Amino acid sequence: MATTEIYRYLLVGEQQVALDPEGYLVVLGDWTPEVARSLAEEEGITLTDEHWEVIQVLRDFYQRFEQAPAMRPLVKAVARALGEEKGRSIHLMRLFPGSPAKLAARIAGLPKPTHCL
Repeated sequence: MATTEIYRYLLVGEQQVALDPEGYLVVLGDWTPEVARSLAEEEGITLTDEHWEVIQVLRDFYQRFEQAPAMRPLVKAVARALGEEKGRSIHLMRLFPGSPAKLAARIAGLPKPTHCL
């Protein structure tokens, strides 16, 4: 569940998007591909087709299970949707450095995955 505490706003075009203290959307419905690009840009990431594939897997997972996946379920979901080669931790870490489950969920406009520190 997304927090309702507004820490700052991200300006995307003319839209102000409220973010919580960890940089997740306060209102999940504010997400757009442009918001994703802006969030990724703040992390020094330029979204490629490979990023968008993972983002779509995440958004589909959330729609189905109403939660963002932690790392292990994320790896399994990506492998199932995109193939074993892309469903590897090393691939996800290359795309979303540090904590792929948290970073990818944030960029995908989802709440922080449960069981992620």
